[in-house]
Amino acid sequence: MATHYVGDTAVLTGRTLRHVTRSLDTIITTAIMPIAMMLMFVYVFGGAIDTGPVRYIDYQLPGILLITVASGIAYTAFRLFMDMKSGIFERFQSMPIARSGVLWAHVLTSLAANVISLVVVVGVALLMGFRSGAGVAAWLGVAGLLLLFTLALTWIAVIPGLSADSVEGASVFSYPLLFLPFLSSAFVPTETMPGPVRWFAENQPVTSIVNTIRALFAGAPVGDDVWIALAWCVGILVVAYGAAMVVYRRKIA
Repeated sequence: MATHYVGDTAVLTGRTLRHVTRSLDTIITTAIMPIAMMLMFVYVFGGAIDTGPVRYIDYQLPGILLITVASGIAYTAFRLFMDMKSGIFERFQSMPIARSGVLWAHVLTSLAANVISLVVVVGVALLMGFRSGAGVAAWLGVAGLLLLFTLALTWIAVIPGLSADSVEGASVFSYPLLFLPFLSSAFVPTETMPGPVRWFAENQPVTSIVNTIRALFAGAPVGDDVWIALAWCVGILVVAYGAAMVVYRRKIA
């Protein structure tokens, strides 16, 4: 049974990956917006923002990486919505395949596409002067946290992808996720924010994730931020996965 499930998921993942490789512009588009923002913040606003001894390109890269992920998952919802509207889900249900394998195919494709976009963004950051004192373990920690964050947001994307009535509705959910990094420690220290805004910034998930990645890149101690970041990511993943499966069962019932 497990082999059957894994095999079905692998075949379906290959199908969605082929769709992505035939439209590489989606990956390029996903990376272009964060890169444009990175250029703007570093070369336009960076000189006016005091981040202490940390260079601004090093300071803001973690936030740019999270924006890259949030931008990329909008395409996951879009691809899932198009599959729902095309009737391919009903066709799959008539076949002897694992039903949840269809969802996992889109999720795994999202992970693969976002990894490519993240690598492109990091490559551009290196050309802009980003430097890291992180060792191999720290880089693996960054990669693991970004993958967990991507997985959590992807399952959020599954919900509108299954339930939206229009293409716009399937993608609009990503707008608040793109906005969250601006109300965090991603681009400016939270100490410079007014009281209520500072409280929100310091107690939302992006700040702890950004602080953890920033510390890992710098080869510095991560402190309690890493546990808070992991708790947020796992909590969001569990809730989003449960909600997505409820919506999916209703759709195929």
